[in-house]
Order: sequence, then structure tokens, then C-alpha cells
Amino acid sequence: MLTGMQIAVIGGDARQLEIIRKLTELDARISLIGFEQLDHAFTGAVKEKINEVDFSNIDAIILPVAGTNLEGQIETIFSNEKVVLTEDILLKTPEHCTIYSGISNAYLNGIVKAAKRKLVQLFSRDDVAIYNSIPTVEGTIMMAIQHTDFTIHGSNVTILGLGRCGMSIARAFHGLGAKVKVGARRSEHLARITEMGVTPFHLSNIEKEVTDTDILINTIPKLVVSAAVIAKLPAHTLVIDIASKPGGTDFRYAEKRGIKALLAPSLPGIVAPKTAGQILADVLSQLLQEDLVNRKGK
Repeated sequence: MLTGMQIAVIGGDARQLEIIRKLTELDARISLIGFEQLDHAFTGAVKEKINEVDFSNIDAIILPVAGTNLEGQIETIFSNEKVVLTEDILLKTPEHCTIYSGISNAYLNGIVKAAKRKLVQLFSRDDVAIYNSIPTVEGTIMMAIQHTDFTIHGSNVTILGLGRCGMSIARAFHGLGAKVKVGARRSEHLARITEMGVTPFHLSNIEKEVTDTDILINTIPKLVVSAAVIAKLPAHTLVIDIASKPGGTDFRYAEKRGIKALLAPSLPGIVAPKTAGQILADVLSQLLQEDLVNRKGK
């Protein structure tokens, strides 16, 4: 239980609703910031503007998956209010206050460090990333079906990266009957790709390997699908880039060449926000309860 814990949930999308629901069930007191247009009411949760919150009583701050932008602004789809997280706000919180975010950036890292608070990036956790790979795979399959006029079965699918999402995507497309090849750099990843029964290749050979690709799926958040790579793709190739913004594809050159290239970060929040929210809610509730126990034990 989270009885006595005061938590600020700031902005976000439909995934945050599952987090709020779970935390109120655990008896936490919630300040909802950036939710004025939300019709649903949660027992134990109060809608407030950011300048109305007494941050001196806040034990934890939960940000959306994307955290903040580089100016500190937080996405708020349930509000038209501009919400900005600042160092001054963090300095008002108790020293034990922890900030939870999906990912981070230079701005968020900077204000958290300056305020000497703890930041937890949920998407850096293996459990969250592996659970999230499930709706990510379903969303990738959905996009592949929507944007092609051929079946996945029998098509040539090239996947870049064998991280937690790359592995799940490779298994799923292989299971659907696609001819799958996966590009990676690390020798252990190349060995795992072979063990999975799909074709491995080293990313240094990417330009040679993509020439027969029907669907190219990138999971690497660096520019790997460069203009030189796109120049080697067949004209009908569909590129699906699920890496975090700005992705790893030269979208300008893809458009110039007439290659359909789609940037699709945060697929779990788009195709299955309820499931994606429950994944985050379960992990967050566990971390918050551990934090509460540790503070009481001191």
C-alpha cells in the first residue's frame, strides 16, 4: 500500500490513466497536473494547476513516457495549459522526492542533477522494455499490413538491431512466415540471431544486405538508414522506424526517392495504451512501495 504518500502525476497520454488508477487503489494521494479536460474522476486524486501544488509535500513526481522536451515543457493531451517543469519546482520538493520518467534528455538530467534529486528512467529497465515489446510488435505488424499491398508471409523483412524490441519483432515476423534477416554489430547478437533461425548480417554490410528488402524495420536510435542505404532499397520498400525520436532514418531522402518511411516511436501508447499503462503502473507501484519502505526504515 502507498497510504500517506503524496504523488504528483504531470501530463501524459492515456497510459497515465492506468497509472493513476493503480496508485489510487493503493491509497496514494495524487495531484493531477495537466488533466483539467479529463472527465473521469479518481478517488484520492485532485486536479490542480502546477502553480497551485504544494511541492514541499510531494514524495514522488511521475512524468509522461517522453519526460520533458528540451525547454522543460511536458506533453498534456488532457489540457491546453502549458506545463513546464523547472529546477525551482524540484528544489521545493523534499530531498527524498524521486522523479519517474520513461526516458530523459539533457534538460531533465540537468535540472534533476542541479536539484540533487533522484531520477528513474523506466524504459532503461529490462522488465519494462521486454513487456513493452509485446504491444510494439503488434503495432509494427499492424503498420506493415496497413501500408503494404502484399502479405508478410513470404516477404523479405530486414530488421536493424537485436535489442529487446528487435528480438521480439524478429521472432514475430519469422513466425508469420517472412524471410527475416537481422543486422547487428555485436558477435553475441549475431550468434543469437543464428540461434533464432533467421539470417544474421553485420551492420557494416547494410548497403549490400538491403537490396531485396520488402519491409525494413529499424530499432536503432542512430542514423543507420542513411541516404546511401535508402538508395539501395527497392522502390516498393516500406520503412518502419520504431526508434525514439528523431529515429534512425533519413526521412528527407526517403521522401525524395519516393520510399514510404514511417516514424513510429511510442507504439505501445498508440496501439495498446491500456496494456502499456498497466505495465508502467505495475512497475511504478512496486518501486514506490520499495521507496516508502526504505524511508520508513531509516
